[in-house]
Amino acid sequence: MMHECEFQMLPIENVHLDFENPRIKQFTEMYGDDLTHEQIYLALNISTGAEGASFTTFHSLEQSIRTHGRIIHPILVNKEVDGKLVVIEGNTRAAIYKSFLEKGYQGGWDTIPAMVHERLDQAEIDAIRLQSHLVGPRPWDPYSKAKYLHYLRNAEHLTMAQVVDYCGGRRSEVQTYLAAYEDMEAYYRANLGSDDEFDASRFSAFVELQRPNVKRAILRAGFDSSDFARWVIEKQIFPLSTVRMLPQILANKRATEIFLSDGAREAIKVIDAPISDEVIRDASLEALAREVIRRVRSMPYSELNLLREEPEGSRVLALMEARDELEVLCQDIVSDEQI
Repeated sequence: MMHECEFQMLPIENVHLDFENPRIKQFTEMYGDDLTHEQIYLALNISTGAEGASFTTFHSLEQSIRTHGRIIHPILVNKEVDGKLVVIEGNTRAAIYKSFLEKGYQGGWDTIPAMVHERLDQAEIDAIRLQSHLVGPRPWDPYSKAKYLHYLRNAEHLTMAQVVDYCGGRRSEVQTYLAAYEDMEAYYRANLGSDDEFDASRFSAFVELQRPNVKRAILRAGFDSSDFARWVIEKQIFPLSTVRMLPQILANKRATEIFLSDGAREAIKVIDAPISDEVIRDASLEALAREVIRRVRSMPYSELNLLREEPEGSRVLALMEARDELEVLCQDIVSDEQI
């Protein structure tokens, strides 16, 4: 059970940033714990801009705090057994206060508003982090979310049910993030010249890779996950959303050749011929859906057998892709909360 917390004005020099914050941890894993202010700022404020989110940049937040002379929402701090004050939520704001004090900016930057918890256990800290950053108003970028979910599952040994319950998402979404994180670490990072080249914004490609038809298509075409990582690194897959087109690309010999030489965007031109029938092109989504339902329900058994005989044919691949897109759309429609 969560302990009571108390509002305090804490001396900023006594407040320690949370090095378990995934955005900071990415840097400590590369450079060690002895980070400069500049490195911490960079770690806290690299935003991938994924999932259509519009994040407040570090510099605009910094300017806003300096203009108003304070922060609006208190940071959350855990007072550990030894008395150390560690930020659980609000590392960026605390870092800005530290910077202002160090630079001698005019204002009351020597103390920061905080809600102080006493001796929280790890489960309580995890719950606060998850609520603040996975379903809160200013979420972490997708890679950082996945990194923390992986930590909870494999280092803290939380059950899948506990992780799903904490973050308020769906089990399938959590599993997808975990699998994408593991693939990115195992194949993408391994194919880089150094960790300095690691780009967390590439994570969405590995999320798309978890679509079963995408992985099947890659394997059936004679490639593997290392090849996929190399395509991402060399930007043959660009934009990253073109991952979902790989089944069609790799099923087409000419499209595959173009993809390997010039990338997915050019390969798609071979298979994505425009629809000439204006009636179909201009029809509403509802009308198209109802027509598909009618056609499927009235499909003769002989046509079904033809589809079964060519499981990798263009018609079947088009149906599989339509199914995947509709599943994602329907999940987005009925889902109130995202990871």
